[in-house]
Amino acid sequence: MKIDTVIFDWAGTTVDFGCFAPVNVFLTVFEAAGVTVTLEEARQPMGMLKIDHIRTMLEMPRISEEWQRVHGRSFTEDDVQALYKQFESKLMESLATYTDPIPYVIETVQQLREAGIRIGSTTGYTDSMMEVVTKHAAAKGYQPDFLVTPTQVGDKGRPYPYMIFKNMEALGSATTKQVVKVGDTTSDIKEALHAGVWAVGVIVGSSEMGLSQGEFYALSAGEQQQIIEKTKRIFEEAGAHYTIETMQELPALMDRMAGLTDRAFE
Repeated sequence: MKIDTVIFDWAGTTVDFGCFAPVNVFLTVFEAAGVTVTLEEARQPMGMLKIDHIRTMLEMPRISEEWQRVHGRSFTEDDVQALYKQFESKLMESLATYTDPIPYVIETVQQLREAGIRIGSTTGYTDSMMEVVTKHAAAKGYQPDFLVTPTQVGDKGRPYPYMIFKNMEALGSATTKQVVKVGDTTSDIKEALHAGVWAVGVIVGSSEMGLSQGEFYALSAGEQQQIIEKTKRIFEEAGAHYTIETMQELPALMDRMAGLTDRAFE
């Protein structure tokens, strides 16, 4: 059964190596509210709609306790909205600078298109954020056939499956078993599993790996392999059908998938 559609995530998968655009802003807005959060805490809900990401961070026991200590009360929905308003403003200021395609993405997309495969995309960013990202990414050579944001599905982003279904409808995909979702977070994997499509985690450049391009390539070969294996385990524990180190491996993986039976989904 030939794969006919691939749906990519954006930041950390196709652009923005390491997914640093949102992470840096999450750190900044929480710091401004008097609550210091770690990189690990900021990355944990990555891939979700950004207001849901903020709400999830505030619900983390350590952050919730620290908020209570600093503000003398539990966080409220008004706090969520205020933090998100600051996040959105600061992200829009810097977003254009985090739109460089990740290595092998442009070449891989071209190869897939030549094989007749349709290219969809989903994201945790809103419509207004993606206006910036898509414009600058296209100028740098990356432009999928279709994009769905949480805004377009009633803000029911990941881990809900609706963005994938909307891609399938628009791209004419006949069955979920001919669709691959590729992403760099556990939220991407859950989105794919909930939709019943193939779930593939991409490792190098991912938010789960959490390193910049410079940081990753400054590591020794042994250190690189160690963090690759650690990230691979995270995706596998989340339920990914497959992982790839870089996008360069995707076409060959899809060729292998074409020969598999439906039992892969059981």
